[in-house]
Amino acid sequence: MNTKKDWFTSWFDTTFYHTLYKDRDDTEARVFMQNITSFLQLEPTTHILDLACGKGRHSVFLNSLGYRVTGADLSENNISFAATFANERLNFEVHDMRNPIIDKYDAIFNLFTSFGYFEDDQEDIIVLQNIKNGLKKNGIAVIDFLNVFDVQKHLVKNEVKSIDGIDFFIHRKIENGFIVKEIKFTADGEKHSFFERVKYLDIEKFISYFKKAGLKINHTFGNYNLSKFDKETSNRLIFVVS
Repeated sequence: MNTKKDWFTSWFDTTFYHTLYKDRDDTEARVFMQNITSFLQLEPTTHILDLACGKGRHSVFLNSLGYRVTGADLSENNISFAATFANERLNFEVHDMRNPIIDKYDAIFNLFTSFGYFEDDQEDIIVLQNIKNGLKKNGIAVIDFLNVFDVQKHLVKNEVKSIDGIDFFIHRKIENGFIVKEIKFTADGEKHSFFERVKYLDIEKFISYFKKAGLKINHTFGNYNLSKFDKETSNRLIFVVS
């Protein structure tokens, strides 16, 4: 059984994680990338860091739009997969976002709720400080998180997904300040149990984080079409900060 401390290390690095999410639709991700890069009027020379890039789906699409992109993720398996798409303007590296960002970037994107994993608030603030320090002068960062009120309102507590002959039993709950997804299944004659866990961060909490990290909020959006954030109706909470 994996521990709470390293859930993202163990689960993200398994083949089962990729099996569970293999049919994820990339359409929304592409729409978001087109909308946000257009809104920010990013020049073709822009160098973007996709921080916590997963298997690189956002990185690859951003690169196809003409940008130079570096994708960084803690999971070696994710980076090994993503690296198959690398080219002279697209590269990938293993990196823990709690560690300082060595190079300087025109833009840093942290997408699809790749934030709020840690027990200690200070670790999340360190991530934001690393993002600030990794930006060039006049650089911008995009933080794409879920709207916790929308999640709470539409929480599906129990679900079974059958994929590639594996029945994934999923239980969702909100407890101790975290949104938790428990995932249990049997594969290769062995029982497995993992979980995903992100902090219940509302807009007020983010504002306090940004203040402590020395980041300024420039824009706030509520979905991938960049509509105004509304606590009651938005499904995302997206910040542009600098």
